[in-house]
Amino acid sequence: MRPVTTPAAPTPAGHYAQAIEHAGLVYVAGQLPIGPDGTKVTGPIEEQTRAALDNLRAILEAAGSGLERVLRVTVYIADIGLWSRVNAVYSEYFGAHRPARTVIPTPPLHYGLLIEIDAIAALREQRP
Repeated sequence: MRPVTTPAAPTPAGHYAQAIEHAGLVYVAGQLPIGPDGTKVTGPIEEQTRAALDNLRAILEAAGSGLERVLRVTVYIADIGLWSRVNAVYSEYFGAHRPARTVIPTPPLHYGLLIEIDAIAALREQRP
């Protein structure tokens, strides 16, 4: 197992890694809409979704993967009524690629944010 760390995504505030690479896969921890500098993105759901997906992309790239290699995504959303707006932004990022996905309505998330996204992706190449 190898932890993945990048300054292009927020530093974990707790006892966890941004991601773990193991056996050809990358397991990305839940990404909130927080910038790499720790700034919380509290604007409209579209901005929050972009921020969380930017973090996801940065971590995947640091691991040697990318959005096109994502196998599974879990989206936690504090207001399911916002889903169509989240899905529109999500579709922009993933394009024709359609990983398996689960959407889970939740109570408000940490810091009152509206969305958190985690993922599992394949590496571009196997590492020793």
